Amino acid sequence: MKKLTSADLAALAGQAQQSPRLRANANLHAELSDPIQRLAIAMEPDTLILPHRHPHTWEVLTALRGRFTVLVFDEAGRVAERAELGADTGVVEIPAGGWHAVLSRDTGAVIFEVKHGPYAPIGEADVAAWGKGRTAAELNAWYAVAQLGDTLA
Repeated sequence: MKKLTSADLAALAGQAQQSPRLRANANLHAELSDPIQRLAIAMEPDTLILPHRHPHTWEVLTALRGRFTVLVFDEAGRVAERAELGADTGVVEIPAGGWHAVLSRDTGAVIFEVKHGPYAPIGEADVAAWGKGRTAAELNAWYAVAQLGDTLA
C-alpha cells in the first residue's frame, strides 16, 4: 500500500518552501511513463502557475492540505469557472484541453492531481498567450480576485 501521511505532507510542504519554484511533488506512480499520473504537489502562495492546458487528458484535483483557487478559462481568457478547493469544493475535474490555473491560498498547502500519462512537460502552445510574460505576483493577485467573466487586463 502506498500512502501519504500527515508527516509526509508536512515534509513535502517544507521542501516546497525551500525550493526556488516554491513547489515540490511526491509521486505515487512509479515511473514518469505510467499511464495514470498520481501525485501530491506542495505549492506555496507565491509560486507561478501560468494558465495552461493538457490537450491529451482530463485532470482531477483535490486539496489534501490548505486551500486552492482553481480557475478555468474560455479560449479568450475569460474566467468560465471558479472553485475553492479545500473550502467549498472537494474535487474538480478539468476537461482535456481546458485552459486553467491554480493559486495556492495557504502556506504549506498540498494539492493532489490525477491525470493521464505519460508525463510530458507543458509545451509552449499549451501555455495561454494572454498569461505569458506576467510575473507570479501579477497573476496570483488577479487569480485571487478574478470572477466569472473577468479577463486579465
